Order: sequence, then structure tokens, then C-alpha cells
Amino acid sequence: MEYKFKVPCSKNKLGEIREFLQRVLSENSIPEVTVNTLILAVDEVCANLIIHSHKCNPEEHLELKVKVDRSSEITFDIIDRGDGFNIGDYKEPLISDIVKQKRKGGIGLMLVRRIMDEIELIEGEKKNVYRLHKKI
Repeated sequence: MEYKFKVPCSKNKLGEIREFLQRVLSENSIPEVTVNTLILAVDEVCANLIIHSHKCNPEEHLELKVKVDRSSEITFDIIDRGDGFNIGDYKEPLISDIVKQKRKGGIGLMLVRRIMDEIELIEGEKKNVYRLHKKI
């Protein structure tokens, strides 16, 4: 099964992304704990793209595609036309450094990498696809 959703790059649209994901995953009989962790990971990637890549410009959009193979895995494609960021190149900070520096952020991508089984960046000429895989 494949589902699609397009949303303007505005922080106040993140709730709509979470609602879309909740509906899609719940109707595919994914356990609630798994649903919540997957929503957390996808929401984090979308928020980073909206804030950092698009500077919250509602004239620009993100597209989400969710492909559910009930027997083996879920794939999330987040399609973006902003500046690319390769999550695979992300170097995790030490938690102790975050605490010492009293930073409020900096752990979102760490969570994404721990929640998902595989993360890919597929760079294109006019778009980037952030593909997140989770075995179920």
C-alpha cells in the first residue's frame, strides 16, 4: 500500500504530518508504540527540512510517501526541493557535550538513526529524497 501527502513548509503544518502518519500507520495494524516512534522520527526529519532547508517558507512544499509492506517493512520517502543534508554524514555529538553546553537541541537526528533501520539520501537534480526504512 502506498500513501501520499503534500504539505507547505510551515512549522504549524507539522501537526498535519503527524496526523497523516498516525492515520496511515494505525490503519495498517502497526502497534501503537511502533507508530509513535516512527512518527517521532519522520516528524524530526520533516521539521529539520522545514526549518533549516526552507526557512519556514510556506510557498515551498514537502511531499511524503509512505509504502507499507505489511509482511516486512515500512518505507518513508520525504521529498524535498531545498538544500540537501546527508543524514548519513551526520556526526553525533556526545550527550555529555550537549549537557555541558546546555543546548536545547541536537539529539533529534540521533533519535532518527536509532529508530530507523536504514536511512538514505537520494540526491537528484531538482529534488532530494530522504528514504527511511523500518522493518516490522
